[in-house]
Amino acid sequence: MRQMAKSDRLRLLADNLKNQSVMRLRDAATLLGVSEMTVRRDIASTPGQFTYLGGYIVNAADVPNSAGYTIEQEKDHFAQAKADASAVASRLLVNDETIFIDCGTTLTTLARMIPAEMHLTVVCYSLNVAEILRRKPNVRMILLGGVYIPSSDSFASDESIDTLRRMGINKAFLSAGGVDEARGVTCWNFHEVGIKQAAMASAVERHLVVDESKFGKVKAVRFSQLDEFDSIVTEAGQTVRAR
Repeated sequence: MRQMAKSDRLRLLADNLKNQSVMRLRDAATLLGVSEMTVRRDIASTPGQFTYLGGYIVNAADVPNSAGYTIEQEKDHFAQAKADASAVASRLLVNDETIFIDCGTTLTTLARMIPAEMHLTVVCYSLNVAEILRRKPNVRMILLGGVYIPSSDSFASDESIDTLRRMGINKAFLSAGGVDEARGVTCWNFHEVGIKQAAMASAVERHLVVDESKFGKVKAVRFSQLDEFDSIVTEAGQTVRAR
């Protein structure tokens, strides 16, 4: 089979990044029908168009110029609003279900609000969430592993993504750094994207839990569009999205 020309590979890669914002190196190699080394060379030859970051290919224009997000900087911002949003989300918890709790400062509060008597299986990849869940007597916790990322106090690995894809999740609770009708739902950290997307793909219900300060903001990398969520949960309540 004849190998695709480099110009065609770059065009196809650009088209796919418009839809999903980031792509794993191995997925790009499969899409383009070439080796991972060839993809690396293509990326290296077009620094103004693409960037390769920690196993992910992204548009160069999406890479932030600032230092970005760290969980320590973020934890006290809009603390009451985040707590109120998590309180609304906690009403969606149902005994004996399997849920996914995303990383970030908002959803640590959701983990704290799980009633001691409630039986749940909770999938997470954040140390601060895991530290709360391990004290819940009736929670079976599945902590996804990998390389530790201090800025978000979380782990990332291809194995975690594969594990999530094989799971059945009743409800996924997702956090975000930015929510915009046109640009979609975004976050600071590239390593979170694959995990968020895999959790959403495996979940029966997907709930975005954010405080209202996130609306109108756009962060470094998009992981979904708003219409992929069943509801948006804020300190003002739950808004069910038409699907």
